[in-house]
Amino acid sequence: MRILLFLAEGFEEIEAVAPIDVFRRAGINVTTVSVSDKLTVTGAHGIGVNADVIFEKADLSGDFLIYLPGGMPGTTNLDNHTGLKKLIEKQAAKGATIAAICAAPSILGKMGLLKEKEAICYPGFESFLTDAKISSSTIVKSGNILTAKGPGVAIPFALKIVEELKGKDTAQQVANGMIL
Repeated sequence: MRILLFLAEGFEEIEAVAPIDVFRRAGINVTTVSVSDKLTVTGAHGIGVNADVIFEKADLSGDFLIYLPGGMPGTTNLDNHTGLKKLIEKQAAKGATIAAICAAPSILGKMGLLKEKEAICYPGFESFLTDAKISSSTIVKSGNILTAKGPGVAIPFALKIVEELKGKDTAQQVANGMIL
């Protein structure tokens, strides 16, 4: 199973870069995909990250997990990308796993994908989690959707995804190697 991690101008750097590192430590193939027309994407705090590919050239075939970092205006920019939204709809219909952190769960909520699911997001974005059961946890798995509260849980969230894809032992090995 591979991961496609989507980057938009204004993404939260910790929520993208730390998970990329964790996924790669776990031996998971992760591809960063820019939803802008250029490979270098600048985060909310001015850190530029070179994506592997722009959206139009990404391999969207086969099985993969969609990962959406939050941040502002990154979440808004992801939400405004028609191709990404169509991809999310297609993957959700197949029951594929979708992970979103911070403000990004609001995208899934506005699309109706959180209906009757438990979810969490950055404080203040709960109203966008349409028909979801708002959790008090910092990381939530509900069906095929994983959500997390914000930057402070980016590494534990990434480890939860590793556990889902490669098992508890692999997640624990990665955590131990990072002195967690």
